[in-house]
Amino acid sequence: MSAKYFEDLEVWKLSRELANKVYNVSNDGRFAKDYGLRDQIRRAAVSIMSNIAEGYERGGNQEFIQFLSIAKASCGEVRSQLYVAMDQCYIDKIKCDQIIDKCKKLSIMINNFMEYLKTSGYKGTKYKMPKQKSSKEKLDEMLKQIKAKSNKEE
Repeated sequence: MSAKYFEDLEVWKLSRELANKVYNVSNDGRFAKDYGLRDQIRRAAVSIMSNIAEGYERGGNQEFIQFLSIAKASCGEVRSQLYVAMDQCYIDKIKCDQIIDKCKKLSIMINNFMEYLKTSGYKGTKYKMPKQKSSKEKLDEMLKQIKAKSNKEE
C-alpha cells in the first residue's frame, strides 16, 4: 500500500464526498427539522470516513479490515436512511438515487480494499518487515544446503 496518510486513500476521499452530500441534502426543508433522522444519517456518514481513518491509523491490516467492515456497515445504514428520507418526501427520488449510487460504489470499494488487505503479505506499518536476504545470502544458503545434503549421502 503506497498511501502515507489516510487522506491519500481514494476510499476515504469518496467517503468524505458522501458525508458532504448527506450534510447538504439534510440541511433543507422538512429533512432539517426531522432531528432524529437528520442526526442519525449524518452520524452514519461521518462514521464511514472516521472508521476508515481510524483503521488506517491503527497500523495493522487485521485491525484495518475490522474498521473497514464497520465503515461498510455504516454505508449500508446511510443507504437505508436515504430511503426513509425519500419515503417521507424529504428528498426527491433522483437526488436519493444519486447518493445511493455513491454509497453502493463506496461499499464496493471498501469491500475490494478489505479483500486486497486479506490477501496482501503486508501486515501493516506497526509490524516490521522481515529483512530481505540479498542474492548472495540466498546463494550461500543454497550452497550450504547442497553441501549438507551431499555430506549426508556419503
